[in-house]
Amino acid sequence: MRMFPQTPISRRGFLAGSAASGALIALHPYSARAAANQAHLRIMETTDLHVHVFPYDYYADKPVDTVGLSRTASIIESIRAEATNTLLVDNGDFLQGNPLGDYIAYERGMKDGDMHPVITAMNTLGYDAGTIGNHEFNYGLGFLEKSAAGANFPIVLANIAKTQGATPREDQTLFKPYVILDREITDGAGTTHPIRVGIIGFTPPQVMNWDRKHLEGNVAARDIVTTAEAWVPQMKEEGAEIIIALSHSGIGAAQHEDGMENASVPLAAVEGIDALMTGHSHLVFPSADYDGRDAIDLSAGTIHGKPAVMGGFWGSHMGLIDLLLERDGNAWKVVSTTSEARPIYERGEDRKVTALVEDDPEVLGSIRPEHEATLDYVRRAVGETSAPLYSYFALVADDPSVQIVSIAQSWYIAQMMKGTEYEGLPILSAAAPFKAGGRGGPEYYTDVPAGPVAIKNVADLYLYPNTVRAVKVNGAQIKGWLERSAGMFNQIGPGATDAPLLNPDFPSYNFDVIDGVTYQIDLSQPAMFDREGNVVNGDTNRIVNLSYNGAPVDPEAEFIIATNNYRASGGGSFPGAKGDTIVFEAPDTNRDVIVRYIVEQGTINPSADDNWSFAPMEGTTVLFETGPKARDYMESVALDIEDAGDNADGYAQFRVKL
Repeated sequence: MRMFPQTPISRRGFLAGSAASGALIALHPYSARAAANQAHLRIMETTDLHVHVFPYDYYADKPVDTVGLSRTASIIESIRAEATNTLLVDNGDFLQGNPLGDYIAYERGMKDGDMHPVITAMNTLGYDAGTIGNHEFNYGLGFLEKSAAGANFPIVLANIAKTQGATPREDQTLFKPYVILDREITDGAGTTHPIRVGIIGFTPPQVMNWDRKHLEGNVAARDIVTTAEAWVPQMKEEGAEIIIALSHSGIGAAQHEDGMENASVPLAAVEGIDALMTGHSHLVFPSADYDGRDAIDLSAGTIHGKPAVMGGFWGSHMGLIDLLLERDGNAWKVVSTTSEARPIYERGEDRKVTALVEDDPEVLGSIRPEHEATLDYVRRAVGETSAPLYSYFALVADDPSVQIVSIAQSWYIAQMMKGTEYEGLPILSAAAPFKAGGRGGPEYYTDVPAGPVAIKNVADLYLYPNTVRAVKVNGAQIKGWLERSAGMFNQIGPGATDAPLLNPDFPSYNFDVIDGVTYQIDLSQPAMFDREGNVVNGDTNRIVNLSYNGAPVDPEAEFIIATNNYRASGGGSFPGAKGDTIVFEAPDTNRDVIVRYIVEQGTINPSADDNWSFAPMEGTTVLFETGPKARDYMESVALDIEDAGDNADGYAQFRVKL
C-alpha cells in the first residue's frame, strides 16, 4: 500500500518527506517537468492476468514470451524508476484462467490463512489497489474471499452486494465499494503535499448468469453506471480529490443501457471520475481496435475526455495513465493527461515474437513452488478417454477430436441457456479440426491414445485461446453455414478416378462440423462460396438430407449453435455468424470448458457419431492426404477406404470410394 517509488538503495523502498525532494527530482526527470504548484501522478494498470505470473504456456508445457506478470513487472519497475509519484492497480480477472489457477482451486485448495500465488506475486510488486473481475467468481465465493484476504492492498467492488438496499448506497457490498487513499505527492519544486485518491471498482452484472450456481441467492448485481452515479458523489463528499474507476468492463456502446456488460464508455461520462482503467475485453486501449467509436479520442487516449487505458491480457501490456495535477487552493485537479499501453513483446511481420523485457526474479521466486506443482498437475491425468482422440481423418469423416470439443461446448451452453429466453431451443455445436496437416506438415495432427488425459492434452484438442459463444440461427442459416464449410472439397465429377479431394487453399479451421444435426455432402455440386466466403454459386446444394431428430430441418426453425468468439463474430464469413446473431458471450475459453467437462465426467467417450458423410457417387474414387500414423486408425473410420501409399512430401495417401 504505497504510492512512491523505490530509493536508489532498495528496489522497492521509499523516499519520504521534503528532505529527499532534491534527490527525487534528480532521479526522476519525468516529474521534473511539473511546475512548483504541479505534480505528475503515473497510474499503472494490469488487467486480465488470469493467473499468468510465469511466462509459461501450461497447456503446451513450454515457456513463452507473450505472457506473464513477471515480465510486466519489469515495466512497472522502470516506470517507478523514472517517476516520483506512482500508483499500481489491478483491474480484475486474476484468480482464474490457466492451469495454475485450476491447480490451486481443485487440487491444493484454499484454507483459511493460505496465500493464493497470484496474490503473493501482486504483494511482491506492491499493488496499491485492485478490483474483482467476473472470473474471480468461478470457483465460488468462499474461495474468492479466502484468496482476497491475503492481499496487502485494498480490493474494491461497488456493484455486487450481499444484501441490496433501496439504493446502491444502502447496499451491504461483498467488498468495500471504494477506498480513499491518503497519500503524499511531491510537486515539481520537490515539496510534498497531501492528496486523497479515491478508487472504486466494478464488474459485469452478467456474473449472476455466468456463475449462477455460485451466486444465485448469495449476492445480487447492480448496473455499473447507476452504481457509479450513486457512489462517486459520496467519495467526493468524503474528500476524494482524484477518483480512479477500476472498470472490469469493456469499451462498448456509448449509449447507456441498464445492465450493460461493456459499460466503460458511459461510465467515463459519470461526473467526478478522473481516470478510467478498463479491461475484460482482452484488447488494448488506446489502439486501432477502437478507431471511429463514439466518445473516444484515440490520439488523446480519452473516453468522454477522461484518460482511459486497457492493458491487454495475461500480462501482455501494462496500462499507463499520466496525470498532470495542479494545486487549486487546498485541492488537486487534473490539467492534462496521456494514456498508453506498454507491451512486453513485439511480433514481427514474419510473426516471430521478440521479448522486450526480462523477468523480474523476485516475482518469479515468490511463487516458484506453486509453478513447479502446476507443472506436475498438467502432466498428470485429470480424466480418462475410452477411445483415442485423433484428427487424421477429420476432413473426410466425423472425427473424435472434433466430437469431444462439440460435446463439451453443448454441455456448457446448455447450462448457460437455463433461465434465459432461449431455454428450450435445440442446442447444436460447431467445431473444426485445428491440427490437420496442411502447412504444419505430416506430423501436425492430434493423437491422444485411449486412457489417461492430461490437461496439456487439451492444447492438442484446441489450439487457440478462444472463448465460447452461442448464436441463434434458423434452419436456412444452418444449411448456409455447412455450405460454407463444404468449400473444403473440390468438385468431383461422377465416375472420376482418384480425383484430389481437398481444396489446398481452404484452411482446416474453417471446416466446421455441426453436431446435433445429420447431413451429407454432395461433391458433384460446385461450392457455394469461394475461399473468402463470397457467394459464387448461389443455387448450389452440396448439403443434402439435412435433418434434426430424423426430420428435415425447417428453414424457419430456430436453433442455438455453440461455437467460439472468432466464428460468432464473423471469422471465416459464415452465414448465421456475422456478429449479429450472438445471444451469449461466455467468459470462459473453449479450452477451459473442455477441461471442466473432462474433470466432471471422469471418463469421456468421444467416439464419432458419424452425423455427416459424403453422398454416394457410384464408381467414383478420390484421394486425400493425411499423416502416416492414420494407418493405425483406418479400420475404425466409417469410410470405404484403402491405403494408397505415401507421397513425396511424407503424407500418407488414402483412396476413398464414394
